[in-house]
This record gives sequence, C-alpha cells and structure tokens, in this order.
Amino acid sequence: MKRWFYPAMSLLALAFFSNLMIGLTLPYMAMRSNTGFLHTKLSIYHLRHWRFSFYIHVFLSSLVLLAGFTQFAPRLLVRYPRIHRSMGWIYLVIVTVVSGPAAFVLALYANGGWGARISFALLALLWIGFTAVAGYCAFRRRFSLHGAFMFRSYALTLSAITLRAYTWLMDWLLLPIHPREIYILSAWLSWIPNLLLAEILIRKGWVEKVYPGLA
Repeated sequence: MKRWFYPAMSLLALAFFSNLMIGLTLPYMAMRSNTGFLHTKLSIYHLRHWRFSFYIHVFLSSLVLLAGFTQFAPRLLVRYPRIHRSMGWIYLVIVTVVSGPAAFVLALYANGGWGARISFALLALLWIGFTAVAGYCAFRRRFSLHGAFMFRSYALTLSAITLRAYTWLMDWLLLPIHPREIYILSAWLSWIPNLLLAEILIRKGWVEKVYPGLA
C-alpha cells in the first residue's frame, strides 16, 4: 500500500472529528442553560465550579484532539521536532492542568448516577495520570515509554468521540434498554475498548513505527 495512504486517511479522520467536535461546541458559545446537553443539567447549572468546568472542557476539546493528533505524525517528529515538542507541551498542560481536572469535576455530577460517575471519574484520573507519565518520560528521554503512555493518553482523549458514537448507535438501534442504562453502558464503552486497543497496538510494535529511531 502506498506510503501516502495512511497519512491521508489520518488527516481525513482528523478533519472529520474536528468538524464534529466544533459543530458540537459552537452552540454552547451562547452560554445559555437550555442549550443541547445542558437542558439535562438545569438543577446544577447554577453551580459556578460545575459551569466553569463544563465550558472549559467543551471549548478546549478540539484543541486537545488536534494537539494530541500531532504527536502521532512521524514526519512531523523527524522534520519539525520543535513543532512536535511545542504541541506536546500544549497537550500535556491542557490535559493535566485544565481539561483533566475539569473532567473530574464533571464526572462527580454525571447523569446516570454512580454507575456513570465512577466510570467518568476513573477516565479523568487515568487521563491525567497517563499524560503526566508520558510527559515525565519524554523529559527523562525514555522515549519508548513516552510513546506507550501517549498511546494510552490519546486513546482516552478519543473517548469524547466514542462516547457520542456509542450513544448515537444505541439510540439508532432502538435497543429495549432504559436511557439511563444506555448512558451508563456508553460511559464505560467510551474508554475501555479504546484503552484495550491502545495496549494491543503498543504490544504489536506501533510505538516504534510512530516514533522512528527513538523508541
């Protein structure tokens, strides 16, 4: 298969998902309590810390996806290492200091009760932890471990997309399941399969393919 195929498909996937996230984000710029998902959170919308966490998490989602995506571009790493490092720092800081903590706050108030809250809380803590370890390994020049933990971190970043995909799919299939149970199931499916896939790719040597000469 030609060398351009995978980069081209990756760019198309990035464009598609970025457009999806931007489309989901734009309506919330109105800062209204009855916009989209927020109509289910009217009972807690008045909480300043929740509201602050929600808008931070939503508005930075596309930037996190983009910054993380650049960390898996071998040509960018080889030809423009400064861009790779700069985007890596952006990803590290946003996830560990801003979006990750915001996601944890949101997890404590998640719809679906404790079944969903535990899932999202674990997701947020693992997201912060894997990203922090990835940054530490890069600083220590342990690039093989750095790559492995970036795979894990970005797999959890993509949960923002897979959550919506599973929720939409289950609604479309008209499964005979209560919406609460569908949401709880989607909460766990949004990140566990992603993480399992990341582990498979790591064990199949994809770290060496993404980070040539460094792993």
